[in-house]
Amino acid sequence: MGGSACQPVGLEGLIITATGEDDTQCRREAPETQATAGELARPVSLCLSLLMEGSNDRPEPMVDGPKPAIFRRTDYSPFKSTVALAIWLGAIHLNFVLCLAALFLLPRYLSVVLLGILFVLMVIPVDYNSSMGQRLSRYICKYATGYFPVTLHVEDIRAFDPNQAYVFGYEPHSVLPIGVVSLCNYTGFMPLPKIKVLASSAVFYTPILRHIWTWLGLIPASRKNFISYLAAGYSCILIPGGVQELTYMEPDSEVAFLRRRQGFIRIAIEMGCPIVPVFCFGQTNAYGWWKPKGDLYTRFARVLKFTPLVFWGVNGSPIPRRNPMYVVVGKPIEVKKTVQPTKEEVDEVHGKFIAALQELFDKHKGKAGQPDLQLKIV
Repeated sequence: MGGSACQPVGLEGLIITATGEDDTQCRREAPETQATAGELARPVSLCLSLLMEGSNDRPEPMVDGPKPAIFRRTDYSPFKSTVALAIWLGAIHLNFVLCLAALFLLPRYLSVVLLGILFVLMVIPVDYNSSMGQRLSRYICKYATGYFPVTLHVEDIRAFDPNQAYVFGYEPHSVLPIGVVSLCNYTGFMPLPKIKVLASSAVFYTPILRHIWTWLGLIPASRKNFISYLAAGYSCILIPGGVQELTYMEPDSEVAFLRRRQGFIRIAIEMGCPIVPVFCFGQTNAYGWWKPKGDLYTRFARVLKFTPLVFWGVNGSPIPRRNPMYVVVGKPIEVKKTVQPTKEEVDEVHGKFIAALQELFDKHKGKAGQPDLQLKIV
């Protein structure tokens, strides 16, 4: 198997390129230090610890200030990557096709059997500790991030404490927020041991999809889940605009539905968890899409907690286009833990988050190859 090369590049920070699962290799400019690990479950922790220790001959003093880090996975196989993406994202289209077949194409008895199987898959408990689920998740994360490929840019890797829970505000939602895979535990980029992604509750009533996405680390987006996982030390990633953000989506621009989204800010303050702005460039171009317009559509989507739209990828399939994504993680916004924060306190932190996200977008859109892209915050 290939190695994972970790290279500090002058003032640009640390560049880590993950190319395999079995070996991790870290290199300083001079002298050289190397190490090999059995798994790539946490290449970041190993690389950073070696870099902080310095060489075996003479440890170098740590330099104060932000330490940018870039992570890029290059695993790509036309067959393996397509299989990984089909398993990860194809269940949405698969369920649609199966339901159409049951309603309009199959004999009645086969329709009943098929709908019965789908119902069982919709309610059967998910084994969170399934070894098959863990292997499948590693496979998906490895080949999905290498497919686009996804680059993760962390503005200050030293700002993250593995013993601290964080609230990541990820934008935009796009058709599917697939760039969030770069932050998942099984991808191994972030130096945080426990991460969960909050997703629309509709996902967890969708046969097959609910199993795969649960194994990947997704949980239903509810206040109860949010608070309980933060209390247990999990960092939580959420898309503040949610599925409602899709109703504002426009071609050739980015939209973040944030002005009235303060619930995640309030909970972060209540739990005393720093808030981290995250923006993904290139994600919106992964799919072609069409959606109706008008207030009725918006109200309908709000009631469903799901935004119905038509979308397509490569040759009309659920496989997204191979479009490079550039995910930028900003610096944590510290908050003072307050059990019952006032509206003014929530407004202040909310304003800081919006300003930080806008700054993150403006600062990195050129590096992402989209210097003329505009972000509309509504």
